[in-house]
Amino acid sequence: MKALPLFLLLLIAIPAFGEAIKESLQQIWKVGDRRWSVEEENHFAGWVEENIAEDFFIRHKIPVDCADVPYAVRWIYARIAGLPASATTKNGIFIGHWSTQWRHLPTHSEWHKDIRFRKALLHMLSETTTRTLPLDTYPIRIETDSVTPGTPFFVTESHSGVIGRVILDGSSAHPLQTWEATSPAKVQKVSGRDFLTPRPESTVYSGLVKFRWPIFKDGRWQYLPAAEHSFYSLEQYSSDFYEGRADFVEAVARRIDPTDYDPWEKMEKVLNTTTRYLMDRIPVVIIGYQRCHRGGCREGSDLWEIHSTPGRDGQIVLLMDHLGRIIESNHLDGERVKEKMEAISIPIQKGQSITFHHLFQNYLWLSPHPGDSIEARWGLRKCEMIFSQMETTKKAIAFIERTYRKRDPKYADFAANQQQEILRKLTEEWTSSGCKESSPPPQKR
Repeated sequence: MKALPLFLLLLIAIPAFGEAIKESLQQIWKVGDRRWSVEEENHFAGWVEENIAEDFFIRHKIPVDCADVPYAVRWIYARIAGLPASATTKNGIFIGHWSTQWRHLPTHSEWHKDIRFRKALLHMLSETTTRTLPLDTYPIRIETDSVTPGTPFFVTESHSGVIGRVILDGSSAHPLQTWEATSPAKVQKVSGRDFLTPRPESTVYSGLVKFRWPIFKDGRWQYLPAAEHSFYSLEQYSSDFYEGRADFVEAVARRIDPTDYDPWEKMEKVLNTTTRYLMDRIPVVIIGYQRCHRGGCREGSDLWEIHSTPGRDGQIVLLMDHLGRIIESNHLDGERVKEKMEAISIPIQKGQSITFHHLFQNYLWLSPHPGDSIEARWGLRKCEMIFSQMETTKKAIAFIERTYRKRDPKYADFAANQQQEILRKLTEEWTSSGCKESSPPPQKR
C-alpha cells in the first residue's frame, strides 16, 4: 500500500472539533482557528506553574473566592493564548469569549489592561460557583500526564482549587501542591497547600477534573462531550483505586509518585524544602513588620492581605508535621537529626538568628500577623502564640459550621475534624508548656 501524502497525515492528526466561524469585533476576544488540544493543555500547565503565585490576584486586583480560582486561572490563560474559554452560569446560561454584552468597553492587547475582558471576567466569576463546576469539567485519570498544574479539584458544593505544582522528587509531603482561596470573594492571597480532600462523589463527578473544551459546531459554541476528551476516566470513583491505601489523598499520592524513598534521603529532601520556605519568609516578615507594627494593617484589610502569612505558615506547619512523621515512623537517629537541624541558622532580623531545630520544636505558634513583633512571628513568645492560635482555630471551626453544616455535612465533618485535631494539639502544648491563663494575652491588632 502506498504511503499517504504528508498533508493528509497532518490533516488526520488535527482533531476536527469544530467548523469555520465568523468572529465579531464586539466579542471579548478572538480565537480564530485556535482550539484546545493536549499540547495546549501542556502549555497551560507550564504557564500556571510559572506565573501563579500567592499574590497573583492581589497584583492584578481581582477578587476571588475558592470557586473562582479554577475559572479565573483558565480564562486568563485562554485570553493570553487566544484560546476558547466558556462557563455555565448558575442560571444555566452558556457564556464565553464570544459574548458581546461588553462591546461598549475598550479592549487592549494586554489582558490585565483590557477593560472589556476584566469586566467580563468579574461577571463570569460572580455567576459561577462550585455547583457549576460539574457542568464545565470532566473527571480524569490519575496519572502524571493528566494531573498537571492548572488541573481543578473540587469537593461537592463546598470547596475547590487548582493544582499548582507536581513534585516528583519526594521533597514534599504530597506530590500535588495546590492553590486555594477562602470565602467570601475578596482581593486576597491564595494559599499553597498539600493536596487534601475527602473521597470524591461520583454523583457530581467531583475530585480531580479538567475543563471541557469549547468547540464551534452546528453554528454555535458548545462543549466537546466529556467522554471524548483525552484524559477522561471514572477510575477515581472505583473502589479498586483505593485498594491498599488509607484514603483518597494517599491513593492519589502513590499513583502520582509511587517511588519508595530511602527514609534518611526523604528526611533530608523535606528538610531542605522546609528550610527554603523559612528563608523565603524572612524578608516577608521584616517588610510586614516595618509596614504594620504601628497598627496600620487591620486584620482583613488590603494591607493585611498583602503582608500577612497564614497560607505560607500553613504550608510550613504541614511540612514540619510531615518531617516529624518521617523521623518517628522510620526510627531515625534523633541525635543525628538534631545535629543536622541545629546546623541550619535562620537569620530572622539583623543581629538575631534561630536554629531550624528551634523552629521544629515551635512551628505551631508562628504568628501570621504582620503587626506582631519579629520574635512573635518566629515563635519566640510561645504561650502568647498558642493562645492566639487556639482562638483562631475556634473561629475557623465556627466558620465551617456556619457556612457548610447545612449544605454539605460531609465536607463540614471533614474540615471541622482537621481543625479539631489542630486544636487538640494546641491544647496539649498549652498544658505541657506550663502556660497559664495569666500568661500575657496576644497584643491587640
